[in-house]
Amino acid sequence: MFNKIRNHFNKKNLKDLKYQCLFDKPIENEYVCFDCETTGLNPKEDDIVSIGAVLIKDNTIVASKKFVRFIKPKTKLQSEAIKVHHIREIDLENAEDIDKVIEDFLEFIGNRKLVGYYLEFDIAMINKYIKPKLGITLPNKAYEVSAIYHDYKMEMIPQSNIDLRFDTIINDLKIPIMGKHDAYNDATMTALMFLKLKNQPKVKIK
Repeated sequence: MFNKIRNHFNKKNLKDLKYQCLFDKPIENEYVCFDCETTGLNPKEDDIVSIGAVLIKDNTIVASKKFVRFIKPKTKLQSEAIKVHHIREIDLENAEDIDKVIEDFLEFIGNRKLVGYYLEFDIAMINKYIKPKLGITLPNKAYEVSAIYHDYKMEMIPQSNIDLRFDTIINDLKIPIMGKHDAYNDATMTALMFLKLKNQPKVKIK
């Protein structure tokens, strides 16, 4: 109920009716799993340098439908961020402008439900760009994989201390490692985590 009320007022702030479809009823059994790499960890100050996303349809990752883009940031890449994603400023010299990438990203996700690992941060980064542009924040329903995993483990081992680190979840669910750490590979591995959890008998994804 709260989400419906929030989106009702969110929709009133929409500046461009082209994006009204974002508020439509989600496509049944379709999700977009995405991940952002950034210049740092502060959504108010830092910028996105890459977005990777994959489409999930029913219980399949649609390999032919993927979104991989690199963005030239307006803020300086922090050294700690470079250590994580290994993207340097020289690697982004021919990257795209964020306005165009965000438009293409919104077209890619449409009204589908969103999936991610610590998704709140990635959504906050996307909202940083679409709020001034469109007057809204992302209205899509979202599923946090670490939260689903936590509930799944608590059902199995009540009162246990659940390790929610990415690598721990990957190993516990026996998900294959997809090579180097980047937005697309992380999105793909997160999508595989989601599907593994989604198909557990006691896990309910609404």
